[in-house]
Amino acid sequence: MTAITRFAPSPTGFLHLGHAASALFSAKQAGPDGRFLLRIEDIDQTRCRPGYIDAIYEDLGWLGLQWEEPVRIQSQHFSDYQQVLHRLTDAGLLYPCFCTRKDIQAEIARIGNAPHGPDGAHYPGTCRDCSVSERTDRIAAGESYALRLDMRRALRQVGGPLSWYDRKAGKQEATPEIFGDVVLARKDTPTSYHLSVTHDDHLQGINLVTRGEDLFFASHLHRLLQELLGYDVPEYHHHGLLIGPNGKRFAKRDKSKTLRSMRDEGMTADEVITMTGFV
Repeated sequence: MTAITRFAPSPTGFLHLGHAASALFSAKQAGPDGRFLLRIEDIDQTRCRPGYIDAIYEDLGWLGLQWEEPVRIQSQHFSDYQQVLHRLTDAGLLYPCFCTRKDIQAEIARIGNAPHGPDGAHYPGTCRDCSVSERTDRIAAGESYALRLDMRRALRQVGGPLSWYDRKAGKQEATPEIFGDVVLARKDTPTSYHLSVTHDDHLQGINLVTRGEDLFFASHLHRLLQELLGYDVPEYHHHGLLIGPNGKRFAKRDKSKTLRSMRDEGMTADEVITMTGFV
């Protein structure tokens, strides 16, 4: 199999050492005979900035990485994700949820023992059984809503067990129910990470998804979406995360040392690559 891999950062800040390790790992898995793609995952328009996209190109180029053009920039393809949402809606698998975060927290507190998954407590299903007329009236009245996947219906439609293969962890039985009725789109973000990444991996022919082990559980949900949408199923390799001197993984929210700051301090690309430990 000729490997087709991708590195897909979000332009919400400058790249740090952990990003460098992930990009280098993905390119290495593609190898000299494979294809290495770069994708910009900027669906969150409240946090993403165009200047960070240019910085991504600059930093990856400085590391010596090369990728195919054109780069897919997700914010330019919201209509694609809308079409996917329409397909799921027509199949009766999505429903509008009008609950605020405060409403959900109050209902979870009332229930007292709500099931939990990778994203925290499951949505309690408050809006799942609203009538069509109620949904129509509330949307017409201008109420904000999110689109949630009806997990019970989705699993019934699939009808049987699903699995996926991770090159590090081996064959995995997919258990997407650990996410509950997950949100696939919101008013301010007309798609979700789960929806857009599953669609784009299929569209771009990615047959080996490389990403950090912090996204391991997301693959359970992505496998379900692949089945519902008739998408190809890639192999996965969830690599370990780079840990900083403080014992925590590198993260933008912790203002981890950026590649450009290391470059400004006089470090060479080879020195940074050696620090990643992935090559």
